[in-house]
Amino acid sequence: MTSRIFKSIVTVAAAVLFCSLLLIMGALYGYANDIQTAQLKDELSIAAAGTEQSGLEFLKSVEAKNFRITWIQSDGTVLFDTHAQSGQMENHLQREEIQQALGYGSGSAVRESNTLLEKWMYEAVRLSDGSVLRISASQKTLAVLLAGMLHPVCIVAALAIILSAILAHRVSCKIVEPLNHLDLEHPMENDTYEELSPLLVRIHQQHKKIENQLQSMQRKNNEFNQITANMHEGLVLLDGSGAVLSLNPSARRIFGAKEASVGRPFCAIDRKPEMTAAVDAAFETGHSELKAERQGRVFQFLLSRISSDDEAIGLMILAVDITDVQNAERSRREFTANVSHELKTPLQAIIGSAELLENGLVKPEDTQRFISNIRKEATRLVNLIEDVIRLSHLDEGVEMPKEDVDILDIAEEIAESLSLAAEEKKVTIAVTGDHCTFPGIRGLVFEIVQNLCGNAVKYNVEGGRVDVTVAKRDGTVVLTVADTGIGIPAEHQSRVFERFYRVDKSHSKATGGTGLGLSIVKHAAQCHNADIHLESTPGKGTTISVAFPA
Repeated sequence: MTSRIFKSIVTVAAAVLFCSLLLIMGALYGYANDIQTAQLKDELSIAAAGTEQSGLEFLKSVEAKNFRITWIQSDGTVLFDTHAQSGQMENHLQREEIQQALGYGSGSAVRESNTLLEKWMYEAVRLSDGSVLRISASQKTLAVLLAGMLHPVCIVAALAIILSAILAHRVSCKIVEPLNHLDLEHPMENDTYEELSPLLVRIHQQHKKIENQLQSMQRKNNEFNQITANMHEGLVLLDGSGAVLSLNPSARRIFGAKEASVGRPFCAIDRKPEMTAAVDAAFETGHSELKAERQGRVFQFLLSRISSDDEAIGLMILAVDITDVQNAERSRREFTANVSHELKTPLQAIIGSAELLENGLVKPEDTQRFISNIRKEATRLVNLIEDVIRLSHLDEGVEMPKEDVDILDIAEEIAESLSLAAEEKKVTIAVTGDHCTFPGIRGLVFEIVQNLCGNAVKYNVEGGRVDVTVAKRDGTVVLTVADTGIGIPAEHQSRVFERFYRVDKSHSKATGGTGLGLSIVKHAAQCHNADIHLESTPGKGTTISVAFPA
């Protein structure tokens, strides 16, 4: 802006100077022309008076250096000329000034010379005898006059332009200085030109509007970040070129990305071909899905195109963890298959024995054995159904009332109930510890202790031992059941709490187990937020600890 003001001022000054010089030169030239014309007329009157008195003798006595005198007869013949031989000159009757003098007594004319650098002024007067006396003088043209004055004019112009440039610089700086110091962040606090007030008011209004919009956008952005930050699902937003606009914390964990990944192409974060193909498909068709494993978990990726005016401007990727769903589905299928198998086995035994008895194919002395077998398989079937029902209740997560539970009393009660079975296998059961109470569901705690102790007796060796201890440790009540039984191989220890999982199926069938005991223990412990710890060595025994929060 300073430069434009500077150039404008200098241009105006130069234009004014140029116009002033033209006006002055024109005025001076006109003034000089008037003086010269008056002088010619005075000299002509003197010459006319002398010619009237002395005629040709007077004209010959005149020394004319700066002007020229010509005496012309009424028919245009030149009688005398101070600068040429009269006999060699052409007839002057048609000259303008001669015509005017013959007709009106005097005449004037101005004619350009052959060089175009000067012109001739002519004044003529009619004498008493009818002849005409003319006087003429050369006059420089305005161009010649300007050329003669070019040097001083250029000096004056240069000085004027330099002075105007200095003044223009100062003036432009002074004009622009208040503008350069405008506080546009606080436009209403400026003390500057009154003409700028409407502009500053408009800027102030725009600031308010932009500030409100920014605050609104910030609130929406914060809300969006709060929502996405607390999402368990991974959310990724891409722009139209496939670059990452946003990743929530879950998405960063899923893809192993960092916050600095924003702005990078998504293919640089996830290079899997199937994901790249899904992204391309979503941009093309508007939607695609992909099921893939990331970070040891299985995710369902839902990709949806974001469009505006039928043009793809971005892509949303939603990653849903379906690991538990898949595991639950697998467990459901396995549970259904196992239940069908486990129910079918005792039923087939019962049906087979009943058919033999019904058809009279059993010897009288074997009848009791077949009836006993039917009762045993029916009992096994009832136990299996009861265990399935218990697990179903635990899976439903129904809230059950809690009460103060003394786990040592329960352990002693169960040890008493298992004493007969222990005697048959010559296994010793010992219960020790302190009376420790904690808020719990008595029925579920009873199931935990009964299944652990029952397994410890069932899978023990003849003459073995089962030690049940209860102790309070680090804010928890710990139940420990240790046996000297057959133990569990290391490769099976992580799966023994699964439903219907058996380490030795033939041994389990012999002992009448349903394969659901430890699964019931696990679910019952989860209802109490209890931790289970298992240690086992094949041939030496197993120790299982359950720590209940006190």
